[in-house]
Amino acid sequence: MIWLAPLAAAAFLGCGLALAYVIGGAAVLSFIISDNTRYLAVLPQKVFSQISVFSLLAMPLFILAGELMNRGGVTRSLIDLSMALIGRLRGGLGHVNIMTSVFFAGISGSAVADAAALSNTLVPAMRERGYTAEYAGAITAASSIIGPIVPPSIILIFYGALMQTSVAALFVAGILPGLVLAAALFAVNGFYAWRDDHPRVEKGEAPPLGRAIIAALPALCLPIIIVGGIVLGWMTPTEAASVAVLAAVIAALFYSPLTLDDLWQSFSRTAVLTGSIFMILCAVAAFGHLAALERIPQAIAGLVDQMGLGPVGFLLVMNLLFIIAGMVMDVPVALALLVPLLAPVALANGADPVHLGIVICFNLCIGLVSPPLGGCLLIVSTVTGVNYWRLARAVMPFVVAEIIVLGVLVFTPEISLWLPRTLGLWR
Repeated sequence: MIWLAPLAAAAFLGCGLALAYVIGGAAVLSFIISDNTRYLAVLPQKVFSQISVFSLLAMPLFILAGELMNRGGVTRSLIDLSMALIGRLRGGLGHVNIMTSVFFAGISGSAVADAAALSNTLVPAMRERGYTAEYAGAITAASSIIGPIVPPSIILIFYGALMQTSVAALFVAGILPGLVLAAALFAVNGFYAWRDDHPRVEKGEAPPLGRAIIAALPALCLPIIIVGGIVLGWMTPTEAASVAVLAAVIAALFYSPLTLDDLWQSFSRTAVLTGSIFMILCAVAAFGHLAALERIPQAIAGLVDQMGLGPVGFLLVMNLLFIIAGMVMDVPVALALLVPLLAPVALANGADPVHLGIVICFNLCIGLVSPPLGGCLLIVSTVTGVNYWRLARAVMPFVVAEIIVLGVLVFTPEISLWLPRTLGLWR
């Protein structure tokens, strides 16, 4: 009778309910329809155990640190540093866009925040230099998904809490895949720069390298503090998040003094995002309880055995499901709904939980730049005024490159696992 859950969810969604209420309401109704009402008595305990996870404390703190940095004028310093480093290459501003996303990833941990910030700054600058609006928006959206891969990452914390996996290992495991993704985007931009004769940043337009490094140093210290403190064993991810908030306040004061309104907006935004994520977690706990009663993971595992997919085959099928889910659902919702059902089967087939987390999060992030409902595409289209479908067409070469990188990660787990194993954070 579990098939009644999606029908109930569709009905609730048609009534205009928020996703947390859709998932939770459908789950509770399915308990009643499937004659599992007696098990609702333990649902509060299941919900509490889902959210009573120490690593989840890091999530609102990292969100707050990113909000403070975003409102503190840090973007300009990162763009200047990127221009000083690689702006003189052919297609310089495209490369600067990608490089700034790499730097920005260590601050915000959010693809949407990255897309919004760079859409306001780099896209107009690229258009003034002769880039088409569609190309400028496409490279901004495509590079924004580096944010959730390179630490700190909100969705990696989310995955770690769901699967009881070391957040420290996940953070370190995301570094090399994030850099591989950046290299792939550099290659695509380099090809278009050669084909379409994109301009370089002229000498004198970029600031001197030494001055740019000094100006960007407070912002660059944030990811160093976070990753360094975790790797050296000085801090847990939650403690690192607390230090990151303090560092974000100091860095923001260095660039542009935060007003009371900035602080209020940062705290308000953090409260809204955190509350929405915890609401989804509570709703998914109800759905997960029902799925366990109906033995859905075991049924999926049996189906995998019957089809003879094997570890790699199942991982490929799972990636296809996650890409489709990422195209039409918010990342936290897709993560919370599908990971408890599919990840245990992948682990039973020999997948490593840290490698699996990187692959899943990378996969869902590709959905942020894929139509029909790519979140980053919507943000870039709204901010820049570029037609959504023209932007979606322009971003497809970058999406293809990202899917190729995803395939490389699936078949080469050592890209994700080498660094955490070398540093003793994972077995």
